[in-house]
Amino acid sequence: MSTNSDYDVVLLGEPLIEISTLAPFGDGVPARMGVSGDVVNAAAAAVAAGASVGLIARITDDELGDAVAARIRGLGIDDALLRRVPGQQGMYLQHSDPDGNRQFCYARSGSVGSLLSPDDLDPDILSAAGAVLAGGITCALSPSAREAVFAAARQSRRFVYDPNFRPRLTTAPAAAEALATVAPLAALVTPSAPGEIELLLGTPEPGEATARLRKLGATAVAVTRGSAGVLLTDGDGTREYPAVPAPEVVDQTGAGDVFAGTVTARLALGDSVDEAVRLGAAAASLSVGGRGGTGRIASLAEVLAHAGAHR
Repeated sequence: MSTNSDYDVVLLGEPLIEISTLAPFGDGVPARMGVSGDVVNAAAAAVAAGASVGLIARITDDELGDAVAARIRGLGIDDALLRRVPGQQGMYLQHSDPDGNRQFCYARSGSVGSLLSPDDLDPDILSAAGAVLAGGITCALSPSAREAVFAAARQSRRFVYDPNFRPRLTTAPAAAEALATVAPLAALVTPSAPGEIELLLGTPEPGEATARLRKLGATAVAVTRGSAGVLLTDGDGTREYPAVPAPEVVDQTGAGDVFAGTVTARLALGDSVDEAVRLGAAAASLSVGGRGGTGRIASLAEVLAHAGAHR
């Protein structure tokens, strides 16, 4: 395993092959192959936000794994922490239209990525990183992957957690239990409203959700509320940030990942949580202008200009 400990941000999760279509799934429907997954989307956004980024993950030692590794390098993410192993590469099919209607089908049961475990972690790398980002999707992959997230939360000095609840991967009670476990270790938690907070925290009200997560021990909570913007609560109180209008909406896949990756990067680089959230919202707004999870990852200069124009 690499001994590099100079990362601003370290992430852990499962990179996926993405097969996307412009029409509902069916025989003969044209499709485009890409590399995505929540961890890749967030890592790409962290790089664009100015961070040096390492990605802890298992990928296959075949041609699909080669494609994943090449895309990760192409996005500016360091591939030194990737582990190449025999097995099945995880993938998913997705159809998304401009109205935000999305259809997902996963083929990741038993994948090499789901075998992520605490053995894949280097405590020295995690403790030296400016921030570590992981999410509920990784927790849902397998018991060993969940334990890897919990171990990373304990070993890092600034841990960010995106609940990212996916009912096709896990149950709400299991996701809520994972959230309650990592919240006391988290510098920031980024749930979404109203659906996610209602299922995982028992309330559709963002203010009440932030209060409950703060009571669990989270240092700060940023609830993303779509067109209503972001509600941020920490030791200094509660602030609201209006949504940043998107110049173009092509595909909303990965917008939440881009928000989490950007916020984590800016925190690691020394921004206040307020400034990090502001830039995260702007980056997510721009990301929906591309197709696929990494189809539109804006540069820091673009994000700063976009955020400034809508301050």
